[in-house]
Amino acid sequence: MMSFQALAEGYPDLKANTNMLALQEELATTENKVGFSRQAFNDAVMQYNTGVEMFPNSLIANQFKFTQATEWQIEDQEAKKNVKVTF
Repeated sequence: MMSFQALAEGYPDLKANTNMLALQEELATTENKVGFSRQAFNDAVMQYNTGVEMFPNSLIANQFKFTQATEWQIEDQEAKKNVKVTF
């Protein structure tokens, strides 16, 4: 998102274009939704893991072979880079 904004700053006519402003707003909204979804998933994983560890839930979890879940993390360095928007 930052590189996209930096690119738009170099073209003043683009900054005034309503379609460009709408696109920037949509990209920011989508980025926020993804971030909130990741956080919600990680919160659910943490709550699940706590439940699996606590007595008496741990007895049932062990009986049904429930294991600890892993939080969502970006492992691929390429995936951490900003998305390239082309027209």
